[in-house]
Amino acid sequence: MTRHYRTAVVETTEEPIVCAVAVADIFDNYVVYESPEGWQVACGTAAEVVVGPRTVRCVYDGQTVETPWEGDPLVPVRRFLNELPLAGWRAYGWCAFELGAALAGLEPADEVLAHLLVPAVEVRLQGSHATVRSLTAEDLDTVERRLADPTSQPRRPGGRASVDLAAATDEYQEAVASVVRDINAGKLEKAVLSRVVGVPEKIDFPASFMAGRRRNTPARSFLLAMSGLQVFGFSPEIVLRVDADGTLVSQPLAGTRALSGDAETDVRLRRQLLTDAKEIHEHAISVRTAVEELHGSCRPDTVAVSEFMTVKERGSVQHLGSQVTGRLAEGRDAWSALAAVFPAVTASGVPKRAAYEAIGRLESQRRGPYAGAVVTVDADGSMDAALVLRSAYSRDGVTWLRAGAGVVGQSRPERELEETCEKLGCIAGYLVISEG
Repeated sequence: MTRHYRTAVVETTEEPIVCAVAVADIFDNYVVYESPEGWQVACGTAAEVVVGPRTVRCVYDGQTVETPWEGDPLVPVRRFLNELPLAGWRAYGWCAFELGAALAGLEPADEVLAHLLVPAVEVRLQGSHATVRSLTAEDLDTVERRLADPTSQPRRPGGRASVDLAAATDEYQEAVASVVRDINAGKLEKAVLSRVVGVPEKIDFPASFMAGRRRNTPARSFLLAMSGLQVFGFSPEIVLRVDADGTLVSQPLAGTRALSGDAETDVRLRRQLLTDAKEIHEHAISVRTAVEELHGSCRPDTVAVSEFMTVKERGSVQHLGSQVTGRLAEGRDAWSALAAVFPAVTASGVPKRAAYEAIGRLESQRRGPYAGAVVTVDADGSMDAALVLRSAYSRDGVTWLRAGAGVVGQSRPERELEETCEKLGCIAGYLVISEG
């Protein structure tokens, strides 16, 4: 029997980010997601999908089914959600960077590759209105009361965390130099190498998210807590957006300069960005790859670069950005399009299989959600996938940041290191220490 959400509309007086965090604070598992359609909050779990290295575990109505996967691990995910007896469902969650290697037929990492939930409670915030959907009257009432007074549970502001951005810098520069040698030897064209920076203090993720969002200008933002993993971030670009009518959009950003806040300096850096041969080359091969990947899921005559090499301001940095669009081909859907483009070329490399090898050999630990995606997918076939960059992460009492830079043949290790520091500035200054 198909279940239906109970629905209520609530007038709100606080700004949407305050309401979203206040609602999320009620629950243990949640995803807060900001997109052009507004703010969405998914809380609790009506259904759940976990993609592991060998099986896909699906849970609904107290029943758990674990299915082995071969080839494309997203196939059983699609099947489970499409058959879900829940009217108007929307799933929220994240995909690990390592899902891309599994999709490419490489040996999967021994960890979670994707984790999605269909919420028991969902709130969609636009302007001064909140639409609340809940499977129970009790949760509906609880959320309505919290939205009526979202500041009733004030957060005590802690101090700001101290982060050493100079950690492991020599190792990073040596790794960049190694990739440059491989590129010049013809083994690949580009690889995005990242480095991890530890955060010694325990961080209040919701408070840090709110502090950072007020100073960042992301394409998407998100805050999630799922099965012990916490992430918040300010995504500079989307991996993929698929509308219900089959329109696809990908948004590769590659090429970076700092945003200092000084107008004269930023104009000078922008001119550098638009004329630097290394940055233009890195961007151009990323756009070329995005076009090639969309051709696999779209009608060939519909794939186009609708915007090329404009400058996008994203918090503490500015990027070269382009937009590639298309229309789904017959027999294709959002899941097949995601499989074709994931992970984003701007956070992996060209060609991707060679980049995976370089990343696995030279980076100190697996990426997990870093350079993967936070995803929403709807019953109507639409999907929105934000690239997980400019983010903070915590699991098992360990908190860290991570940033990378695109390495091509013209790369200089000292400049790529500097670029990672510029990107970490989107997050590092806004980490609020937890009072608990």
